Amino acid sequence: MQTEINKVELRNLLLEDYKQLKNSMIKAYCEIDGAYWMEEEIENLLDIFPEGQLVILVDDKVVGAALSLIVDYKKAVSNHTYQKITGNYTFSTHDLNGEVLYGIDVFIDPEFRGIRLGRRLYDARKELCEQLNLKSIIFAGRIPRYTEHAETTTPKDYIEKVKLKEIYDPVLSFQLSNDFHVIKIMKNYLEGDISSQEYAVLLEWNNIYYEKSPKLINSRKSVIRLGLVQWQMRPLANLEALFEQSEFFIDVVSGYGSDFCLFPELFIAPLMADFNHLNEADAIREISHFTEPIRKKFQEFAIAYNINIITGSMPFTEDGNLYNVGFLCKRDGTSEMYTKIHITPNEVQYWGMKGGSQIRTFDTDCGKIGIMICYDVEFPELSRLMADEGMEILFVPFLTDTQNAYMRVKLCAQARAIENECYVAIAGCVGNLPRVNNMDIQYAQAAVFTPSDFAFPSNGIKAEATPNTEMTLIADVDLDMLKKLHEMGSVRILKDRRKDLYQIKKLK
Repeated sequence: MQTEINKVELRNLLLEDYKQLKNSMIKAYCEIDGAYWMEEEIENLLDIFPEGQLVILVDDKVVGAALSLIVDYKKAVSNHTYQKITGNYTFSTHDLNGEVLYGIDVFIDPEFRGIRLGRRLYDARKELCEQLNLKSIIFAGRIPRYTEHAETTTPKDYIEKVKLKEIYDPVLSFQLSNDFHVIKIMKNYLEGDISSQEYAVLLEWNNIYYEKSPKLINSRKSVIRLGLVQWQMRPLANLEALFEQSEFFIDVVSGYGSDFCLFPELFIAPLMADFNHLNEADAIREISHFTEPIRKKFQEFAIAYNINIITGSMPFTEDGNLYNVGFLCKRDGTSEMYTKIHITPNEVQYWGMKGGSQIRTFDTDCGKIGIMICYDVEFPELSRLMADEGMEILFVPFLTDTQNAYMRVKLCAQARAIENECYVAIAGCVGNLPRVNNMDIQYAQAAVFTPSDFAFPSNGIKAEATPNTEMTLIADVDLDMLKKLHEMGSVRILKDRRKDLYQIKKLK
């Protein structure tokens, strides 16, 4: 490599670059006689797909290139030769309706290797694949060190040893380090490639942002806005007063363009004041009669304010049993119920509540979500099952009376965000209810938590409300960042689980 570099530039290939391109290619493929493109071939390539041809320059000199076609996926993954996939070097296989960016060449002048210029070309190719909404990048990579091991090692074993870093292959090792995975081995791929014994490894990089049928309207959003309600417990004269206060908050978060509005657990507790002459169990069963009217009203709000509402929770009776439930009221006019699975000792002792038995996720117009009520977030198995179903955002309505109870919810919610590589939003009640037994004091701080990696806040907290103050919290979360984390994070928790040793599964 030259001792001093003043300028590095990556851009599309131009025909006037041909002479420099040829010189660099001859040096890169010195072991293969005549391995360079003719000028008329490059001209043809630029005519049919100019945006797919990339070069990298050092001090205005072409020192490397990445050349590509768009091809049909089935053709790309079938057995083929280099001659066949390039249409006998005519590039007639280029298909504007294809799903794959097929790499027909990548090289760097040996004088300029070791400074990661090849990685720049690969990164640019990945960006192009995403911009063109193509399914993947596929190419057949040479294995130039194979001839040194061919007498004692099969191509399959050679690949495994390269993966385990027992063997270093300048091409395959580099490609594996750039997130490409092996599809298969192909024989007789490139005639004259003696060092690879004409074997090639078909490799693929998947575009995680690929959409098979992109929509012009109602397309999936990447950035989702969350509106969290930190609800003040206050005396309410009747059900209409509850609706009035609820609508105020829904109007506020909707006015800021929120996609979701999250209410806390048992935020309807002020309605119990009229039944304070009864024991706790009878009082909460009385307000369970309000649950269905509340669901209907919140469904109206969801439609009217064009927002998905998570109604926190409220008591619900069925077959004589008392449950703690809530509703996902979608802006499309539908609603679905979720139930608290784990019941606290307090809820059992004072109210006689029972836990639900359905663990599920919900499909929304903003991705797949999970909802867990308060105590449930302290049981990691539930959210792991939801993550396995593709959950991207976990909502946790909660109700805690003391700061140490709140900290259990908060710290467990943060853990769920990290271990499941998802966002977690929590919202609770604040204030006092002196005329309601067993619901007299509250402590809360609404928050949105994130995974812990470079793309996210260093403390894993996207946003936090002021503790013990009635307010709303608005925060944006980017679902595409989760996709990138799953595939390219510093650690990949969901992928790296040892499923050969342990698994979690539903029993019902």
